[in-house]
Amino acid sequence: MNFRITLFIPIIVLFSCQQTNNAGNEGKTAVVHQDRDPSKVYNLMGEELPPVQMTEETRRKYEENLQKARSDYEANPDSLELIIWYGRRLAYLGRYLEAIQVYTAGLEKFPTSHRLRRHRGHRYITTRQLAKAVDDFEMAAFYAVNAENAIEPDGLPNKLNKPLGNDKFNIWYHYGLAHYLNGRYDKAISAYRKCMEFSNNDDLLTATSYWLYMTYKKIGNADLADQLLADVNSKMTIIENDAYLDLLLLFNGQMKVDKLYKKAFPEGGTIDPTLGYGVGNWYQQQGNTEKANEIFLKILESPSWGSFGYIAAEAELTTAFPVPIS
Repeated sequence: MNFRITLFIPIIVLFSCQQTNNAGNEGKTAVVHQDRDPSKVYNLMGEELPPVQMTEETRRKYEENLQKARSDYEANPDSLELIIWYGRRLAYLGRYLEAIQVYTAGLEKFPTSHRLRRHRGHRYITTRQLAKAVDDFEMAAFYAVNAENAIEPDGLPNKLNKPLGNDKFNIWYHYGLAHYLNGRYDKAISAYRKCMEFSNNDDLLTATSYWLYMTYKKIGNADLADQLLADVNSKMTIIENDAYLDLLLLFNGQMKVDKLYKKAFPEGGTIDPTLGYGVGNWYQQQGNTEKANEIFLKILESPSWGSFGYIAAEAELTTAFPVPIS
């Protein structure tokens, strides 16, 4: 049986309200949403996404952090820092739409804040509102031009409790991602190349290199893609982005695809959408689109629908299976 036809069976319902949009979305498929509940989050195919899953211990900890953030904010609602942290704490609990509301209210008080737009844009990506995300990051980049570039504190600290990101990296990184998910690869490349200027440690460098590599491959520029891999090696100092380093090592031939596939989809274990999406793209780059689409579908079995790899898999599938049904 033809693999593509086989894949239609389980996913055709997902695409029951699609129509092709040729203007402003290069090769992607737009989804017509009717009677959507504004209090719910929907994937790129128009399906409602479930509540974010986490352990009870984690939820309890996050709820305590949120309670403090809310109390601090209510005591001083004109503090930019407290507005940002209130929104971040909401988002860590999966309350993304509420976080967006907090950031939006904050922007009424601080309309030129590149940091508020950075955080709201991130959550627009999470909630699949990609056009709004692009607008926010465009404005964030504009307002950040003359601003001091500061280290962004972690809400979810890494194993060394050492913040790695900075404001301008996060703006350009997420700006590139919003374009990538929309299929605007030329604009994504411009954003990621700018992001390289602020990728000042190996974690940030591998993350930016990964998405830039993928984007170059999408447009068929293998030479520039391969140049990014020249200095990638297993001795890089990585604190957070092990998955991105592993995938870059896969792309330059230093890692075996079978090993990463097993890490991404462990038997009886938790799916890793980040690794899974990269592995799927590796197969796509080898010309094995059937295997790639099989992997992208498998990623959607993960509960981690806020992961960039998960969202990117959705974007791949809306391109691979445009099924416009009125």
